[in-house]
Amino acid sequence: MVFVAPALVPGLLPVDLAAGRFLIFGGASVLIVGVGCLQGRSRTPTWRQAGAAALLSVLGFTGYYLLLVYAIRDAGVEVPTMIIGTVPVWVMLLGKPAGLEWRRLLPGLALTLSGVVLMMNADDPTADGAHSNDRVFWRGVLYGLLAMGCWVVFAVLNSAWLKRHREVRLLDWTSWVGVGAGGAAAVHWMFMGTSAQVLLSHPDIARYATVCVLTGVGSAWAATMLWNFASRRLSASLCGQLIVSETLFALFYAFLVYRDWLQPLQWWAACIFVLGMVASIWAHG
Repeated sequence: MVFVAPALVPGLLPVDLAAGRFLIFGGASVLIVGVGCLQGRSRTPTWRQAGAAALLSVLGFTGYYLLLVYAIRDAGVEVPTMIIGTVPVWVMLLGKPAGLEWRRLLPGLALTLSGVVLMMNADDPTADGAHSNDRVFWRGVLYGLLAMGCWVVFAVLNSAWLKRHREVRLLDWTSWVGVGAGGAAAVHWMFMGTSAQVLLSHPDIARYATVCVLTGVGSAWAATMLWNFASRRLSASLCGQLIVSETLFALFYAFLVYRDWLQPLQWWAACIFVLGMVASIWAHG
């Protein structure tokens, strides 16, 4: 959903979309922490834990998504989606378990790279003039690369943190990161976003609020909880391969929004992505 959100509410600043999503994420997290503390099941973080949560919230959420929205604005949907689609490759390279031989990872790695190459060479039915201004397009590519870098670092560091601190409940950690993301989003919006008066008078304010709730609760809180669950139990390299599914769903939703379907080459690329995930799971088994 995060890849198609900018297309659902055109005319809003990227920071408005990012801030709205993560303010909802932060609000839901504060509510969960508060209820947990009242029931005696949650606890407040130490200063070191709070610092780690704040750093990772910027890398994996506020900073990442803001850069991604700018990338989609300047380069369209598909190219940033494909750039983010290389995340499994980089996470595998940086997060490989020490005892796992490279030769076992090569089939999955090769399939993932092949899928990315095929998808980037396929016809782009969603392109809406992003290439008409080369300078703007390449600026979007740069934003996409920076977003990818943020998320790769987040995936590796978050996985390592969760494995080192098994005493911290996943629900608490997800909520702490959410509070950090919400706080950063509030600061971004105050200094860079559209004023509340202008936002409330926007003709698509109801749709904007709906998108923020869907991406804040579903694509942020619930997805992060599931991701943390996987990150604690699986190696970073395997989690990275599984995130290919995000690319597939992003393409599926994007083509639904633009009312056009995958081209034959894109179907082949999607199938190769799936085979790459299967090969990686087999290698880690």
